[in-house]
Amino acid sequence: MSDQTQEEIVDKNRGKWSNSIEFLMSCIAMNVGLGNIWRFPFVAYENGGGAFLIPYLAVLILLGRPMYYLEMCLGQFSSRGNVKMFESMAQVLKGVGFGQLIGTFSVATYYCSLMALTLYYLIHSFNFELPWSQCDKRWEETKWLQNVTCIPSKSTDMGQVNNSISSAEAWFRIEVLREKTDISDGIGIPNWELTLCLLCSWTITFCICAKGVQSSGKASYFLAIFPFVILFALLIRAATLEGAGVGILYFITPDWEKLLSAKVWYSAVTQCFFSLNIGFGSVTMYASYNTFHHNVFRDAMVVTTLDTFTSCLSGLIIFGILGNLAHKMNVEVPDVVKSGGTGLAFISYPEAIARFEDVPWLFAILFFFMLFVLGVGSLIALKGCAFTVILDAFPHLKTWHVSFCTAVVGFLVGLVYITPGGQFIFTMVDFFGGTFIFYVLTIIEILAVMWWYGLKNICLDIEFMSKRKPGPYWRICWAVIIPAVLITVFVYFVVTLEELTYEDQSYPFHVIIWGWLLFGVGILQPILWWSIEIIKNLRKEPLSKAVLATFKHDGWRPKDAAIFDDWTQFKTDQTQKSIVKENWFKKKLYLLIAK
Repeated sequence: MSDQTQEEIVDKNRGKWSNSIEFLMSCIAMNVGLGNIWRFPFVAYENGGGAFLIPYLAVLILLGRPMYYLEMCLGQFSSRGNVKMFESMAQVLKGVGFGQLIGTFSVATYYCSLMALTLYYLIHSFNFELPWSQCDKRWEETKWLQNVTCIPSKSTDMGQVNNSISSAEAWFRIEVLREKTDISDGIGIPNWELTLCLLCSWTITFCICAKGVQSSGKASYFLAIFPFVILFALLIRAATLEGAGVGILYFITPDWEKLLSAKVWYSAVTQCFFSLNIGFGSVTMYASYNTFHHNVFRDAMVVTTLDTFTSCLSGLIIFGILGNLAHKMNVEVPDVVKSGGTGLAFISYPEAIARFEDVPWLFAILFFFMLFVLGVGSLIALKGCAFTVILDAFPHLKTWHVSFCTAVVGFLVGLVYITPGGQFIFTMVDFFGGTFIFYVLTIIEILAVMWWYGLKNICLDIEFMSKRKPGPYWRICWAVIIPAVLITVFVYFVVTLEELTYEDQSYPFHVIIWGWLLFGVGILQPILWWSIEIIKNLRKEPLSKAVLATFKHDGWRPKDAAIFDDWTQFKTDQTQKSIVKENWFKKKLYLLIAK
């Protein structure tokens, strides 16, 4: 099969968005996810409340938005998923795409385990008496309540009884996770109830993705819009709760001293990149299904703005509820929030909802259904990265076959996270696979595009594609600010690296080894695939030429033949204009010197 025939098959089977709105809605559904609800409020609270919004907005403007726009442009210009996109730019970069894929797959598998937990809570919310609102005598026989008093979540005694645990926390750890406190003897077997929830989550995701963007695009309207209906309903409810104002003020009142802390800026960068899916390959993947001249600039502005708005909105809701909880317990707001991440989503929130005087079960249903819908929208994008890479490489395969296989593999790997020791593995994979890998590969990505392929070249490509010339703001951010900040943040990350723990508990040595192996496999992909490409080239040319061929940009071009011809002519014209302008400046300079 010739390369041209292979490319024609890819184009035929790949498909496009039915319309531009589907792309926009899919991006909103992808970026507005669980991280906005259970990650952002706690990160903001932990890093100075209102003061955190200043570095967060600065990072959004100088790093997040430019990087998001760049990844959209790369995907739309090449009409390829991240692996093929990097390969077309230069063979040596192919491994960057595969490294991103490993990180994305790691995130997707544990992300779906969060959806399984959410679905489990949603099912148990259909009770007039929420199961986590009261203590169960059976729990007294577990290790979690040895010398510890269980206090019902409805009680106002929480925080006033020493060595106590809320019924919401006890239910989460004992009934839901059946959690272990030590995994030196293994992580245990999966909880069968959570296994069914995990299976259901992956089944729903597969059904939506069965036909690729043609089917997921149709679902994006509901996935993108519905969560905002619930968020505004919860905002109205939260704002009318007694004591809500205290919690909201705590969220927005700046702690100016923390602005001088490097940790705050580091947290702002990680939160912004995680929320916008930068470096995951999913932004590039979605944009690759656009028509070539689609107005991607508008969509990038809308999505990045809406993502930040949603994070702030969720912060107002959560801290309004926590302010009410602090009022009822007669404690300060910081004493209410016990933990972030899954602890905030499945302990603090349910505990607060259990204290609602009117129809708490209804708000529990709305809240967890909203979380599940948000999770589906994000998981579709993460899963889409995997089957797009496979379909780009093997275009003869049917989309639903690939979608089904990726869902099955994701389900099987996800079983690890719903074992009694699953939260240990969740934290480890999130650290090594969901953070560490992306930092390294995103630095390689921005340096390769801006300082190797060239700022001038990529700006010309974007100008030709979008009919909009990137101004000084974009050029400075791409070429200077983003690389400098990312390298600085990575150095800070490495220098301040501490022993990984889960709730102050150390990991067995062999588990940490698995984490480093995951990280190593991810960042070594560029070297591995560079070696493979050199070996391929050796079949037709000597070693020196085989190596040099991997550094050429010959494959970087629009896929459509007619557009390619126009692009070639455009770059030729721009080059000639640059030469004329350069000669004019040289002439003027010569005349000035002559005088």
